[in-house]
Amino acid sequence: MSPYVIIDGSMQGIISGSLMLFALMFLSALFLGRLWCGWVCPMGGLQETMEPINNKSINGKKADWIKWLIWIPWITLIISMVVRAGGYHSVDLLLDTQGGISVAGASDRPIIFAYIIYYFVIALFVVLSIVVGKRAGCHTVCWMAPFMMIGLWIRNRFNWPSLRLKASPLECTNCKKCTTNCPMSLDVNAMVQADKMENLECILCGTCVDNCSKNAIVYSFSKGK
Repeated sequence: MSPYVIIDGSMQGIISGSLMLFALMFLSALFLGRLWCGWVCPMGGLQETMEPINNKSINGKKADWIKWLIWIPWITLIISMVVRAGGYHSVDLLLDTQGGISVAGASDRPIIFAYIIYYFVIALFVVLSIVVGKRAGCHTVCWMAPFMMIGLWIRNRFNWPSLRLKASPLECTNCKKCTTNCPMSLDVNAMVQADKMENLECILCGTCVDNCSKNAIVYSFSKGK
């Protein structure tokens, strides 16, 4: 999941394991939305363990654009490196990997520097969660989310069957537990009332499904409205 490894590989014309993983995230979003973020992402789980310290909701309008400010220059750099290298010409899924650390680089480089980078990234997500609020890293610095958000945008544009949340407004009692407990600070109650559950920041974690005793929100593999 290293953004650095993708750059290093692109400079050499090498498809890295990180690039393959991010490509799979994009492809999965075409049919499974941001299921990765809600069920698999280790940084997501790490941030949720911080919620007892700071359970404050995040103002998405103020925070969600930040990750794009990071992602767009990064992806532009990757593309320019690939063009300069004459395209990709080989595959190395363990590029820059030593002892399981994917930012270690060449074997003659002290691995201690890789651990420094590794723990810095972990600390960044932890500190953001403690200082700012629920899943603050997902809203602000995550370099993986845009791949899946683009996949979601394509899915919604063509509207083919995929994993989604579906709402039944008539079943809703406006208890607003869905909104209160949403780890991504979405106004899920308003989404239910409008019968529009599509949101690029929704990670399909199912928290709203679990907290609704009236089954007003359910999973569905179907087309959107």
